[in-house]
Amino acid sequence: MNRLFTRFLTVFALAVPLALTLPAKAAEQCYTQQDMDAATRSGIEAAAQQFFTDAVQGNSAAMQQNAIPNVAQNFQSIAGAVTENKDKIAGGQAHIRNEWLLDAPGTQTYERAEFFCGLVNAPGSTSFVIPGLPPGKYAVAIQDVTGSKQPFTITYVLQQEGPQWKLAGYFPKEHQIGPHDGLWYWVQARDLKKKGDQHTSYFYYVTAANLIAPAPFVNTAQIEKLYEEQQAAMPKDVPQNPQQPAALTLNGTTYQIVQAFPVTDPKGGLDLVYKYSTPDISDTGKTFQQNMAFIKALVAQYPEYKQAFSAIVARAVAPSGQDFGTMLPVSEIK
Repeated sequence: MNRLFTRFLTVFALAVPLALTLPAKAAEQCYTQQDMDAATRSGIEAAAQQFFTDAVQGNSAAMQQNAIPNVAQNFQSIAGAVTENKDKIAGGQAHIRNEWLLDAPGTQTYERAEFFCGLVNAPGSTSFVIPGLPPGKYAVAIQDVTGSKQPFTITYVLQQEGPQWKLAGYFPKEHQIGPHDGLWYWVQARDLKKKGDQHTSYFYYVTAANLIAPAPFVNTAQIEKLYEEQQAAMPKDVPQNPQQPAALTLNGTTYQIVQAFPVTDPKGGLDLVYKYSTPDISDTGKTFQQNMAFIKALVAQYPEYKQAFSAIVARAVAPSGQDFGTMLPVSEIK
């Protein structure tokens, strides 16, 4: 099961501790495909294609060998992503959707590097915000993978070292869930909001954003609009981050919700996960019954979940951070 709200596998190991960074004095520059010379474009595309070939073969060792030092030394996340997604992209062909050349001049690490590509607010304009970025020349390349088991998108961050483009970030993600893409979920989210189904609307906005945005540091006018609508639809009993739980009262019992998010299921649908804090999970039988009571009370309060999701998952989280989960298909919830 893939946690949809973290499908942007962030393995961008360029950052250094912010306490050691200083504001950059030089201006960041972005160049679009049209601005690049043929040799630069060819080098970027060749590097992205080679990394795709390595990923299809499950050859994470080759990818690690051709990564920048900071990434190569912390390669577990990328290696895990390659293994997890190898079968999903098997038999697929990768095509460059877009690519950009990013120039971060100077000698000091950028506390918050910002690149604005194209005319501001014009169709197709794109911006990148990357914290803790060392100076250098980078490229961002987005590939669409077709002909595989499911449409897929891979975003690469590359750093130029001499004549070579080295791997500096790797972000693979599904382009759609089952037959539905991000735009479909966006339309559904708007319709659900009009019907008053705020909770389901919000989780569909989350799904749409994760399918449409290729990586967490990439922004466009379309993505910005989607994020604004998502934020406006956020219910009060859904926490914005795990460090600030939200209270949810179900059937007279108040739970401290740590996280709530949709996840993909193996059949091309969505499950919904709620994580709530509890003092102890050592008695698994008792915790199982507690989770079941939570799920049934949750669906009783928000019956629209039965039409929107395949299953509900409750995960009781102990103070240590360990959790115990229970899944219940909505078809079995009476």
